[in-house]
Amino acid sequence: MPEGRLSGPMPWVIAIMVFLTVLAAAAGLLLASASADMGQEIARQATVQVLAAEPRERDAEQARALSALRALPQVTDASAVPPAKVEQLLAPWFGGASIASDLPIPALIDVTLTGPADAGALQRLRVALERAAPSARVDADGAWLAPVRGALQSLQWLAAALIVLLGIATAATVVLAARSSLGNHRETIAIVHLLGGTDHQISRLFQRRMALDAAFGAILGFVASAALLYALSRQFLELDTPLVPVAGASPLLFAVLFVIPVVTVLLAVLMARLTILGALRKML
Repeated sequence: MPEGRLSGPMPWVIAIMVFLTVLAAAAGLLLASASADMGQEIARQATVQVLAAEPRERDAEQARALSALRALPQVTDASAVPPAKVEQLLAPWFGGASIASDLPIPALIDVTLTGPADAGALQRLRVALERAAPSARVDADGAWLAPVRGALQSLQWLAAALIVLLGIATAATVVLAARSSLGNHRETIAIVHLLGGTDHQISRLFQRRMALDAAFGAILGFVASAALLYALSRQFLELDTPLVPVAGASPLLFAVLFVIPVVTVLLAVLMARLTILGALRKML
């Protein structure tokens, strides 16, 4: 009957499949977390640009705009962006060259609202700034990051598609391994049938072998992927950006990902059973 464990390539193929599936699932989960955190953080943010050409007039309008914004009940915080930081943000657009002193650079105000920065909230800010800062322009920060969130969502769908394809490839691997093992023991199976053995008894022998091989490969693949994710998460901790969530080292993430090797073993057992029973019926 079936050879001992690890006798063929199936455990190693499943290890590779689980390794790639866990990485794809982790990427999808982390991208979803980054997109959600970004949405929650940016949803209440708005930026006011004071576009007056004269520096004195621009500074005066910025001061009046700050006073008007801080008086609004829907504004939790309003702070002026230092000119040095504004120049730092604009520097990449000038090729790193210094910005001319006579170039009119808008004065910026970061605004945090009590609720979402939707069209109604932005309109109320514009009305409040009409007299205080006629040249002011109000924009929601979320509008600037909409393409980024769209790209993150596309990557999530790509990760999901990759997981589905890897699942199909794993099932196909088990089917081929089961058929190969069954073919190698065709004469032994015929003798067992003559001795009164049933299809279900024979299939259980093959299922046990497939389950052990799949379990070894799934555990090996999960351990390797978990070690890689942990190492990467330690490096990502050094990046101070919301686009790289530090949840990579979260025990909850690894607990969720542990479902993948369990499902892989169950899928291997199911596919092995269906394949072997179908083949045994054709042999009779």
